[in-house]
Amino acid sequence: MPLPIPRQRAIPAVESGQAPAAPPSGTSKEEAPRKEETVENTTHTNLTLLLIEDDPGGSALVPELLDSAGKPIRVRTARNLTEAERLLTDDVHCILLDLALPAPGRAADDELGVLKHVLELAPRHAVLALTASGDAERAAEAVRVGAQDYLFRDELDGRLLSRAIRYAVERKRSDTAERRLAEGRMRAQENRRLERGLLPTPLLEGSSLRFAARYRPGRSRALLGGDFYDVVRTSDGTVHAMIGDVCGHGPDEAALGVELRIAWRALTLAGLCGDALLGTLQQVLEHERADEEIFATLCTVDIAPDGRRAGLCLAGHPSPLLARPGRPAQLLPYDNNGPALGLLPGARWPRMEVKLGAEWSLMLYTDGLIEGRIGEGRERLGQDGMVEMVRRQLSEGLQGEALLRAAVNEVRDLNGGELADDVAVLLLDRGI
Repeated sequence: MPLPIPRQRAIPAVESGQAPAAPPSGTSKEEAPRKEETVENTTHTNLTLLLIEDDPGGSALVPELLDSAGKPIRVRTARNLTEAERLLTDDVHCILLDLALPAPGRAADDELGVLKHVLELAPRHAVLALTASGDAERAAEAVRVGAQDYLFRDELDGRLLSRAIRYAVERKRSDTAERRLAEGRMRAQENRRLERGLLPTPLLEGSSLRFAARYRPGRSRALLGGDFYDVVRTSDGTVHAMIGDVCGHGPDEAALGVELRIAWRALTLAGLCGDALLGTLQQVLEHERADEEIFATLCTVDIAPDGRRAGLCLAGHPSPLLARPGRPAQLLPYDNNGPALGLLPGARWPRMEVKLGAEWSLMLYTDGLIEGRIGEGRERLGQDGMVEMVRRQLSEGLQGEALLRAAVNEVRDLNGGELADDVAVLLLDRGI
């Protein structure tokens, strides 16, 4: 079987030792490819080949090798795998392996045992398999197992081997890049699945209230940010809603938000409410936060079983928006707002009684909804701007998911693009 000669390919200078090619005549510097577009490391170095071959005179079978820039390819020779492991330093770019070598710890009938051993020993190096011309089947199998290419011993010459080395190094580099990309995609998919699993599932069975929520993290390509929310119905028929915001936008803040949400649900189902609940949450935050300067704002609402009354606690958080038929939407009282969690040891959070009425919509939100800019200036939407926006959208007949989607999209459009902060909005509705 004739030996296939790899087609000449562009080899990164860091791995092939090539000097930067001069642009063709008539080509400007701007048109010539830049080094940083094709290589990860701009350091020029000679290629080094490690020959693993048991013939004491084995180096004689490797002719004088030159890269395409005319620089010599350095050759190291190891007579066995023990010597190879000692000579396999970071400056080795390619391994030329004799498949006839025995493999320690491998079955005698494993024809590619030595290759598998070397691939385990040097997973980051390019490997060329060397065998006899009558052993084409094993040579092809070597490539399927992991070698970058194969060569026949009796067909070696300097030009062929030099090209095969450069090709193998480039192919290994390409394979490594593709593997890292695939691993990165896999990790991203796993992270997305994890983040989806951390979003809450409201517990409203038995309640006549309608629920809707909208969530948009500030981090690029993330599904979960430092904002968090939850809604549960306790055995006495009370519906408890909560929304909060951990300062910051990274994964640590997102994790802390999830911890606070889970703690809130457990404490609420255990019967805690108001000041006692927020005080316990502050202890959780102080214990779990990575830095003493991290804090969280929080808004909790407990709606009576008849749906006409509610208790409101604010911990440094914007007040909810209440909309009722025949009346303009307005913010609930903010007078008794307590400090954010984690700021003041021993703080108190008074609970305010609020009359809701027979038919209403209650919107809880984080400050990402009101801190977006309006146009190109520094002016922000603010609570007043948000109230006017929601009033208009309600007058247009929007409600539930449609209302929240329109609100978040309009805030984004006013900002001129994606919002820098996380945004969470939830809506509870009670109809007649």
